[in-house]
Amino acid sequence: MQLEPPGPEPVGLGRFGEFGGRYAPETLVPALVQLEQEFRSAWSDEAFRAEYAALLSSYAGRPTPVTECHRLSGQLGLRILLKREDLTHTGSHKINNVLGQALLTRRMGKMRVIAETGAGQHGVATATAAALFGLGCVVYMGAVDVERQALNVWRMKLLGAEVVPVESGSATLKDAVNEAMRAWVASVESTHYCLGSAMGPHPFPWMVREFQRVVGDEAYRQCREILGDADPDVVVACVGGGSNAIGTFAGFVDTNARLVGVEAGGQGLESGHHGAAVMRGVPGIVHGMRSLFLQDEFGQVLEASSISAGLDYPGVGPEHAMLAATGRAEYHAATDQEALAGFQLLAATEGIVPALEPAHAIAWVAREAGHAIPAGSTVLITLSGRGDKDAAQVAEMLGGLE
Repeated sequence: MQLEPPGPEPVGLGRFGEFGGRYAPETLVPALVQLEQEFRSAWSDEAFRAEYAALLSSYAGRPTPVTECHRLSGQLGLRILLKREDLTHTGSHKINNVLGQALLTRRMGKMRVIAETGAGQHGVATATAAALFGLGCVVYMGAVDVERQALNVWRMKLLGAEVVPVESGSATLKDAVNEAMRAWVASVESTHYCLGSAMGPHPFPWMVREFQRVVGDEAYRQCREILGDADPDVVVACVGGGSNAIGTFAGFVDTNARLVGVEAGGQGLESGHHGAAVMRGVPGIVHGMRSLFLQDEFGQVLEASSISAGLDYPGVGPEHAMLAATGRAEYHAATDQEALAGFQLLAATEGIVPALEPAHAIAWVAREAGHAIPAGSTVLITLSGRGDKDAAQVAEMLGGLE
């Protein structure tokens, strides 16, 4: 497969409008500068891009198809298309970014990677690439997520990774990021931090977007074939840190398609128990970047809440913050209960079990069909991952397996 030319760079020191930047401890700055230099060099190197494209094809299973959902479309009065990232090796879009970063790790002469993970999919993808390249691997995961994502914890260990439960704070994704960054400070000369989303200090948001652009670039071409040289009316993806959404949006940002990110509504936006950083957050500097975060009146970061471990993060990547500020993309939320309903809806109508993260996107489309989404519209939804990791959790919530 062939990759599209590189997309637009952030300006200055990783700025997307007023967001982004590189806010990092002095000990990490040399590693971030090296990473930026190596990424620039690699991404303009035809041999590197050819090796990366070959891995995406022969190992990750790209291109992934766009599936037309005839029964769901009939039920909602829309034309629903799914970009099937659930069909990649490891079961989510995370493998796209991790293969690129693993190649960079080898290029930098480092033999160990560390990573954070929430739902476990990025951890599994990192452990997978580490096994493929013969790299040491340590994954930091909130203790709450270790419990609710036991299958992915087992998979990571099977692949040879060490999984470190994080007990601090809310013991979820935010705290896993904190611990991974601390560990990187202590081992930066020999270790690469394989950050899993389009967030963090520059160059991570830009680099991760570029590695995930393959999702949107493929979907753009595929939709043109399916729709007769037309674009979808609406392009929808779930948003936590935002890597699957920013990768998807990259393929359509220069079209007239409406771009919609769906955040974790948790128990409802008025409850205070949610993860809707774009809808309810304010600007702040956390995890090395200026972006939108859930904060109290004193600037303290609030705990996020979501049924889905991958959306359980109190912030959002800086490019999403910029897209929201400029109005190019819009951001909405789906609650835990709506996501559960979306999970069941796609399974029952199409025989496809989604992860709880993209179930939020399914839920929003189902709720807004004929309202915010006019009847007859064509809607592309990125199915960022498959639901086997969530099966036990959902079965328990729905009353068990009968």
